[in-house]
Amino acid sequence: MTEIEHQNKVIRKIIKIDEELCTGCGNCIVDCAEAALEIIDGKAKVVNDLFCDGLGACIQGCPTGALEIIEREAAEFNEEAVEKRLESLKSKEEVELEQVKQIVAEHSHQCGCQTMEFDEPTVQKEVKQVDHSSQCGCPSSQTMVFDESEVQNESTGKISSTLRQWPVQMHLINPNAPYFQSADVLISADCVAYSYGDFHRDFLSSKSIAIACPKLDQGKEVYIEKIKTLIDGAKINTLTVAIMDVPCCSGLLGLVQEGAKRAIRKVPIKYVVIGVKGDILKEEWL
Repeated sequence: MTEIEHQNKVIRKIIKIDEELCTGCGNCIVDCAEAALEIIDGKAKVVNDLFCDGLGACIQGCPTGALEIIEREAAEFNEEAVEKRLESLKSKEEVELEQVKQIVAEHSHQCGCQTMEFDEPTVQKEVKQVDHSSQCGCPSSQTMVFDESEVQNESTGKISSTLRQWPVQMHLINPNAPYFQSADVLISADCVAYSYGDFHRDFLSSKSIAIACPKLDQGKEVYIEKIKTLIDGAKINTLTVAIMDVPCCSGLLGLVQEGAKRAIRKVPIKYVVIGVKGDILKEEWL
């Protein structure tokens, strides 16, 4: 046991996590400046009492109320231990970033990928929208089968894409690409376009886009830095975040907020929550 690890225990305030309520969304990870929390086996956990200052900054972003401050016997908060942990995590993130860059470079070399910007398409779309009155707050992995009568749409004519660019995946985009300059930008969770039938017309039209999965994607720090670069470097005009109505998806909004917080410029940010049946549950400017 190192000198840092060997600490006298005292009665003090510290974070407690209700694992039954925790969905593993990761919001608390973004909000904890001391990196005291990690997602382990799909649940947020305090990795070491030494790292938790007990102030509760991680509580505000939890969508289910799984976190609370309690008093119990714990090792005293240790700033030296926190600094060493943050340095270690920073090194790990740098390694991950290099790995992502290498994967992107290899992919580009193997398949000849290149950044592309498309002309604005002429869109002709007439869709009769279905009314879905029921909302769902189920976890992202719960199996659901929808009644066919609820999901049938009638459309006429060819539905054209409004996509203006390539690539679209967050790890692959270049935030300084010309199509991001002074643009209205959409950052969308992967599942949104499959759930919301009018995605191209209502969300994507006239916007540049990046897609991501806050639950499954690696290298979240890379995403935060790209969002920061979009705001400060590309000087984007507005930022829309589209997420699903499942707890883990709110982590994408947390990443966007963290990137915006690190940026010098300020931009209007709107977030939209889509139900699993394709209805808009919430639409607000932050």
